Amino acid sequence: MVDTVSPLEPVLNRGRFANTAAQTGVVISEPAPGSIVQLAAWPDTDQKVREAIASVLKLNLDNSPGAGAVSGHRAAFNIAPRRYLLAEEDEGLAERLLSIVPADVGSVTDLSHGRTAIRIDGEKSEWILAKFFAVDFSLARFPVGQGVSTSHHDIFTQIQRRSETTFDLYVFRSFARSFWRSLCHASEETGYEIR
Repeated sequence: MVDTVSPLEPVLNRGRFANTAAQTGVVISEPAPGSIVQLAAWPDTDQKVREAIASVLKLNLDNSPGAGAVSGHRAAFNIAPRRYLLAEEDEGLAERLLSIVPADVGSVTDLSHGRTAIRIDGEKSEWILAKFFAVDFSLARFPVGQGVSTSHHDIFTQIQRRSETTFDLYVFRSFARSFWRSLCHASEETGYEIR
């Protein structure tokens, strides 16, 4: 069972925090997926693991670096060779995968208790994220569904583009509050809203 108390609770102050021109360029929120899972394939079993992802989440992935897909409240992307990060709104994703991915094909790790998802959306989201990460976030280089594993100082972050203006960031639960504050501070220039 996923811990229902968000680590962001003390700093998640909903409201609009406009810049000096009374604008808000981004919306920051906690999407709180019910399941965050890492699925890893053994050598020569990557195709079977991707078939399991397609079966359970109805998302088709290839094995190129960062390749991903999103549909509604389901998302998946390649975070490393033969490793995938999967997220969906409902709990129980790890159990469903364990029932169809035998131990000789891959490894299923439920990260729901150890990761926090943070969403940034808006016309200035690429601009804000570029302040933190040495990644080209332009749509042409980082298309919808694409993901990347990177870090900002010591905060390891996995990022997936969910739409033209929306990104989901997955951080370790213990760093979530600190990263949230940094993200809000970086957004003061453009103005931001917390939902």
